[in-house]
Amino acid sequence: MKAKSKQPERSFPFLRINEREGKPRKRGLTEIRGPYYSVVGRRYLEDLFETMGAYVDSLKFAGGSFTLMPEKAVREIVDLCHKHDVLVSTGGFIERVLVQGGDAVRQYITECKKLGFDIIEISAGFISIPTDDWLRLIELVRKSGLKAKPEVGIQFGAGGATSAAELEAEGTRDPNWAIAQAKRFLKPPIRMCSRGILKTTAQM
Repeated sequence: MKAKSKQPERSFPFLRINEREGKPRKRGLTEIRGPYYSVVGRRYLEDLFETMGAYVDSLKFAGGSFTLMPEKAVREIVDLCHKHDVLVSTGGFIERVLVQGGDAVRQYITECKKLGFDIIEISAGFISIPTDDWLRLIELVRKSGLKAKPEVGIQFGAGGATSAAELEAEGTRDPNWAIAQAKRFLKPPIRMCSRGILKTTAQM
């Protein structure tokens, strides 16, 4: 088992804060966005990790941005994250891959493994996936040696750039459905993320 990293001494140490255990943590996890809304490259992340790296547990690429980047740049970001005990997630791009067929999905998982990704998010914000197929995808990812992170939520069509009006027009699922789905995914335990619970809305 990997030893927990020691938290660096912070400025103003006499002020009380909610202390966090060292990495790797199992609670109080913080995930940040990689390239998508902002241009996030190796030098940007070096600055970020130098100042706040002790609080970052994972980095999530979004919108499939890694598929547009040179392989060398992707590897540099992944390697830098690992140097700072930060896991790297694909984000939910597999939605775009699924429509290209089973061979594309298997190649995608293999390539993610080769590039050093740790987590493959299995998102269904814009497409519908039967639960049994979802479970098979989770198993396929796990067998490859990567962590599967299925997305569970009540909002369909929720993406980073989706407006509150569009989400309201789409409506939401019964929360009981999401709870039942999550229970199936938690055997055995895996990471999960939510959709439509803390996304853009007119009222909170």
